[in-house]
Amino acid sequence: MKNLHLGFALFAAIWLGGCSTAPIIDRSPAPSAPAEALPQPDPKPEVVMVKVRASETAGRDVDMPVHVFLPPSGTSSAPRAGWPAVIFSHGRAADASSRMQLQSPVLPGHVRYWHAKGYAVIAPIRPGYGANYRDDPENSGASWRNGMCVGQADFAKTAAAATHAVKSAHAWLMAQPWADKSRILLAGQSVGGLTTVAACGQNWPGVLGCVNFSGGAGGNPTSSPGQSCQPDRIGELMAQAARTTRVPSIWLYAANDLYWGEEAPKRWHQAHAEAALAAGQTQTADFFASPAVAPDGHRLLRSGGHLWSPTLGAWLKKHGF
Repeated sequence: MKNLHLGFALFAAIWLGGCSTAPIIDRSPAPSAPAEALPQPDPKPEVVMVKVRASETAGRDVDMPVHVFLPPSGTSSAPRAGWPAVIFSHGRAADASSRMQLQSPVLPGHVRYWHAKGYAVIAPIRPGYGANYRDDPENSGASWRNGMCVGQADFAKTAAAATHAVKSAHAWLMAQPWADKSRILLAGQSVGGLTTVAACGQNWPGVLGCVNFSGGAGGNPTSSPGQSCQPDRIGELMAQAARTTRVPSIWLYAANDLYWGEEAPKRWHQAHAEAALAAGQTQTADFFASPAVAPDGHRLLRSGGHLWSPTLGAWLKKHGF
């Protein structure tokens, strides 16, 4: 494992921030973000290798790349206790070829968003992707054929394998001298969003909150646009995580998500809220329902920053993040 130096310099730009309170569904679009005066270069990560079992049941370790983005030295300096950090979990492409080619686990613009708020960002490329594509511990066993979902979807297996990998990245972060180990957020998109909700229920040290962008599994926008495979199983996973979640979270979905559609995420959120209430948990999962994002609401994180960033920014402020 490679130690980072506080002098590590990155380029970044300032993005926006902003609010919503769940379970109220807010559909009012926010003003567009102002155009940046000058083009900004993409933040460049330092890539470290973290040893991790390919899955909880695998008999061998693999080197998992973790992309590390410290805030740029020109705009912020590490506070005495270190930088707070976001651990970001990427999504899962439907085809093996795309998973094999994954090289960048987080969007540059999203790194800039967190840098503007003083956070470092770390983003692992989990086993099953990139150089470790031959291992596929997140395969749920379900697939789409002729517009029909076939096989029994084991999304619990998907979430467990992904969470296992992200937990190794968290353990690595906790050993870094530049990190504020008491101020960590988990965030993720698509399967990474599902991973974030599941990990949130494990209450890792230092984790204060969780951000779920379009989280789920089992969707295929080509074979079955707007309808995921066995969505009730995702609801069961969300409910299971809620029973042990002790920190706040926020879920952000767009109306025209071609992977899950508009209604399934609402049911997943309701299942989460009911399970948390039944278990006596006091922290809530706020829900933001974004208007449609062209051409696919599943691209909310990439293309809908002017819609979600005010809500997320206000949520961060509300909780003192």
